[in-house]
Amino acid sequence: MEQRFIASNAQPQQDAYQTKWQAPSNIALVKYWGKTPPQLPKNASLSFTLSDAQTQTEVRFSPLGAPTKKVTFSILFEGEEKPSFRPKLQAFFDHIIAYQPFLLHYDVAISSHNTFPHSSGIASSASSMAALAACLVDLESQLSPMDEKRKLEKISFLARLGSGSACRSVQGPTMAWGTHPSVVASSDLMAVPVNDIHAIFATYCDTILLVDKGQKQVSSTLGHKLMHNHPYAAQRFAQANSQLAALLPVLKDGNLDAFITIVEKEALDLHAMMMTSDPYFILMQPNTLHIINAVWQFRSETKIPLCFTLDAGANVHLLYPSNVSESVKAFIGSDLLQFCQNRQCVHDEVGTGIKKC
Repeated sequence: MEQRFIASNAQPQQDAYQTKWQAPSNIALVKYWGKTPPQLPKNASLSFTLSDAQTQTEVRFSPLGAPTKKVTFSILFEGEEKPSFRPKLQAFFDHIIAYQPFLLHYDVAISSHNTFPHSSGIASSASSMAALAACLVDLESQLSPMDEKRKLEKISFLARLGSGSACRSVQGPTMAWGTHPSVVASSDLMAVPVNDIHAIFATYCDTILLVDKGQKQVSSTLGHKLMHNHPYAAQRFAQANSQLAALLPVLKDGNLDAFITIVEKEALDLHAMMMTSDPYFILMQPNTLHIINAVWQFRSETKIPLCFTLDAGANVHLLYPSNVSESVKAFIGSDLLQFCQNRQCVHDEVGTGIKKC
């Protein structure tokens, strides 16, 4: 129990309260894959916060006549009831009730929608849990005022308990999560900003190629569990921490060649862990590999610093400086959209995190 995050002074009120927040997805440059309860990472990770790929969540808190033993809540997603979401949300509320006991005095009505496909390899759980956590802390701040720094820390802390990487979606443009000797104030409990970055990364672009918009064959939750007793787990955790240490000066200096090498290697290392787990599985699709090879050929021929990364799915994130966006988007249209489901992609860029709507 983290005592400093307990809302001991937040007393419920008799008035209803309604609030709406948006939170972006994020794309990890250094991946985390493997965790221990309660949502603590086995290695540190580092990500770009995105801008347009986001979840918008509205919550209405209606006072109850008497407190309940569990949080009373309902969920609408894209305007429809989603019973399949209830177990994860119930587990989330069970985790956080010790930190926000006032929630037992409210009926919590949640309505949420994404600007991108759910469970498609874009971090939908990250954006949705960050947006929900922002709404919850907004109510808490009405009941017991807190400064902006504490609000952001509490949102990141709660978001992590819903989905680990959600803690990295709260601020931006670059966030680190997990205790690491090279990151000031780093913590397993929440993400912290990495502020010392070159100007070129402040406007970096991310085009997400939607290779497969369907549900993943293996969820991230199960994938993390398969890192227990994985034959290469210890080496992978050490490798990720080493890669993060190597990436920090690269982000500071704007060394794009080194950036590309680290980021692409991390993507392939992540999927190598999936392919060598027990049971083993593959989330990449044939078109994922077609895109990767096309990117390598394009970069070799044009010298344009375009690189790829992957999350836990088949979709491909293309990362590139904004000053080459015209050339890259032309290449995407002529060569890569043929590998995307319905020729769809999402053009995005780094962003600053959560916002109140």
